[in-house]
Amino acid sequence: MSYTFDPLVPRPIDRPTDVVVGPLTAERSAALDEAKIFSGPADPADRPAWREMLRAWRSDARARHGYTGAAYARPEAAWAARCSTVAQVWLWDELLYSFEERRFTPERFLADAAERFGGLDAVVLWHAYPVIGLDDRNQWDFYRDVPGLDALVATFHEAGMHVFVDYNPWDVGTRRGADDLTELAAVVAELGADGVFLDTLKKAEPELVARLEAARPGIVLEGESKLPVERIEDHSSSWAQFFADSPVPGVLRAHWYERRHMQHHVRRWHRDHSEELQSAWLNGVGVMVWEVVFGVWVGWSRRDAATVRRLVTVQRAARDLLLDGEWTPLAPLSPDAEAAGVYASTWSLDGVTLWTLVNRGESDYAGQVLATEAAERASGRLFPFTDGQAGSAPGTSADVVVPGRGIAALLHVADGVADPAWLPDLLDALAAVPHDPDARFPHRLARRVGEAAAQVTPVTYAPVGSVPPSGTSEPDAVVVPQGAYALTVRYRARETGMYQGAPYVDEWKPLPPRLHDARTLQRDGTLPAPVAVAAAEVTNAQFAEFLAATGYTPAQPHRFLAHWAGGVPAAGDEPVTYVDLDDARAYCAWRGGRLPTEDEWQLAGEAAPGLFGVARPGTGVWNWTESEHSDGRTRFVMLKGGSDYRAADSDWYVEGGRHAPDYSVKLLLPGLGLARSATVGFRCAWEVRA
Repeated sequence: MSYTFDPLVPRPIDRPTDVVVGPLTAERSAALDEAKIFSGPADPADRPAWREMLRAWRSDARARHGYTGAAYARPEAAWAARCSTVAQVWLWDELLYSFEERRFTPERFLADAAERFGGLDAVVLWHAYPVIGLDDRNQWDFYRDVPGLDALVATFHEAGMHVFVDYNPWDVGTRRGADDLTELAAVVAELGADGVFLDTLKKAEPELVARLEAARPGIVLEGESKLPVERIEDHSSSWAQFFADSPVPGVLRAHWYERRHMQHHVRRWHRDHSEELQSAWLNGVGVMVWEVVFGVWVGWSRRDAATVRRLVTVQRAARDLLLDGEWTPLAPLSPDAEAAGVYASTWSLDGVTLWTLVNRGESDYAGQVLATEAAERASGRLFPFTDGQAGSAPGTSADVVVPGRGIAALLHVADGVADPAWLPDLLDALAAVPHDPDARFPHRLARRVGEAAAQVTPVTYAPVGSVPPSGTSEPDAVVVPQGAYALTVRYRARETGMYQGAPYVDEWKPLPPRLHDARTLQRDGTLPAPVAVAAAEVTNAQFAEFLAATGYTPAQPHRFLAHWAGGVPAAGDEPVTYVDLDDARAYCAWRGGRLPTEDEWQLAGEAAPGLFGVARPGTGVWNWTESEHSDGRTRFVMLKGGSDYRAADSDWYVEGGRHAPDYSVKLLLPGLGLARSATVGFRCAWEVRA
């Protein structure tokens, strides 16, 4: 079924739910059960009745669903309620992995997170999508086959962080092992993971919950999007993705139902995160930091990163207030503050009250924020902070600066009540995390990573047998003439994007027809000299000849020629596979050539589609090209040709099958040998000299 929609506007299911004040009928209860966010009323006079309605619903819903809260009493899972920040991290993010050093670099990743976001409480190690489907490796292989992954998890644990693994329930068409419950429980136990992210699932079924709990007591499950109210019972967290708030900030339904249930706000494609950060601040929940979205840079602005730093600094110090204090959403404020778009929640416990303040407006608000009745009760000590201020004004309502599109806070300590033990350290910490008004998007452009010669350790290879002299192509190679060219490239829209930039900027949730549809782009350039591209892929036998002649040994041997038995290739003329870019570059250099660029490959293929296209002879494998790119956070390469392998039954896989020469796939490069695949080989190219 086809339909149209505006991707820049929240869908009906993303929007907040109006709270109708009155008798709590079955119909109203059901509507509130289904909410993501309860809308906040615009008129301050309506808010007391609105809050009472929310309390009535919570009491009724807990009774209807037989809520016990047992999952939150598990001591091993108590950390989840205090997890303010979780980062989605592609395992091969260049902050976390160095392609040059061929090792994980958690020290670099943690230093960056500390500087920009005030540190992280947890990470999700994203592993398989969007690479899975290139060959028959399943989602468990992409964890189990990573050398040193257990040590990386241990390093995060030593840094005081918790680690989630990712579960892809849609992975049904790759190599089959045991059932998903058995495999996931085993991976959790093997890696010592603390939680599971339920990709595309709002909830895990009870049997999966039980199996994971048995494998790792206290396991935290975090579903995507809206968690059904009855499953708040056994899911400690939820991934609050694409939650649209009301103009007057509303209340997160799941967190209102159970304060210990942690939610992480995120809008993955948005460049302005101020609204979800403000919602997190007013609701006392966390945020997801996600800058490399499946291979596409969607970095956070300095303003939003600074807001995260300030948010987590206060939340970590005052978490007991946020968990156990009396929560009053949309607490009364002064008329001037309300008129400026300033809103607040309060959290009160044993004579200590925290006001969490947000400013929906673009301009800073400076002035009193407390309502007259609150100011009259404000005897004691009042501490304004997170806005560049730090100090006290005993017995009075201090002026506060609430930055435009930002957050601020007040802490009141009643007469006769000691200051919280954490207050001095908090005030010192806040002095180092001022608001930053710079909301510009930090663009990154992917650039080609050098030329072939720069990628291969210089080695002099002695020609043997019939190997042509340096610079001489094979006799049947397809010659592409020099000069200007213009190409049309076909591809499937994926979350990886293509050469540059995010494919779904500021969109809510990409849906068909925009997600996974067929697209084209134009590329042009100039060849300074003719280029000859081999008519066929390098075979196993040819690669064996190269090894015998040169003694080549890869710097990272993992998975190198994994299909060869005892180092001996199978008989026949099959294309060599289980080689990565560096292996292919080394072979081509020995042959006096290099890998073709993606444009050279396509130009040759369009000139001789019978040798490069769908009907090409022999076994079909994808081809490496000299098109390695990096934006400093993600490495990728363009593949050409297509393979005979096709993972079935899910649209999330890398597309398989053979393709015409104009078709390209952007493959994110994994490290530590995982780029070596059963379905990827290569051809050589030579610059034709006069």
